Amino acid sequence: MHLNGKHALVTGGGTGIGLAIARALASDGATVTITGRRSDVLDAVATDQLHPLVMDVRSEDSVVSGIQSAVAARGPIQICVANAGVAEGRALHTTDMAFWDNMMATNLTGAFLTVRECFDSMYKTDWGRVIIMSSIAGVRGLKGGMAYSATKHGVIGMMRALSEDYLGMPFTFNAICPAYVETDIITRNVASITERAGVSKEDALKMMVSANRHKRLIAPEEIAEAARWLCGPASGSVNGQTIKIAGGDI
Repeated sequence: MHLNGKHALVTGGGTGIGLAIARALASDGATVTITGRRSDVLDAVATDQLHPLVMDVRSEDSVVSGIQSAVAARGPIQICVANAGVAEGRALHTTDMAFWDNMMATNLTGAFLTVRECFDSMYKTDWGRVIIMSSIAGVRGLKGGMAYSATKHGVIGMMRALSEDYLGMPFTFNAICPAYVETDIITRNVASITERAGVSKEDALKMMVSANRHKRLIAPEEIAEAARWLCGPASGSVNGQTIKIAGGDI
């Protein structure tokens, strides 16, 4: 229970990877604020240690006011997990500004706002961990996912710069880069690929499974364990890193 007394905030914490991370941190003693846009989703998973907060990472006002209220209620945020994001592919010639702007606002600007506001309280403490959820698409290009890849490369650049800015201080900044994880995003992507490529749902799923080199989807708990380790007592020298959880991708 080495995280007793620590306040963590996980965006996109009501489902999938975010929820798995929130539960892992809570199991080590942390008090966790979980954020998302839908109160019903958050309320359904809330516990004495998981505290729901409706917040839209695309809105600066929402992030500022939401994180201020979380700090007021549960103290400074010492673990920030910028996990909220959207994953959708679209070819260059069909990418309009609305699609591009929403991808950037959610995945890149949303991560920036989350980290900035969490770090405002973290900086006044003697320990902190910032984990940004990138993707294997953040270290190599993802075919058919130009805008998504751009955002995930962007958050890695931000993380690396922050790790340099605060080097030698008791804060670390790292990114986790999963391949395809078994979440609701897979279900949505199956429908999207089926429509765009004109293939069956089974074949669409096989495309994503086969893209993982170990030929299976990754469990959210596998990602959560990596986040848990980054917040553990022996992780202080791990800083500025991209941790790939992708079934052998190199």
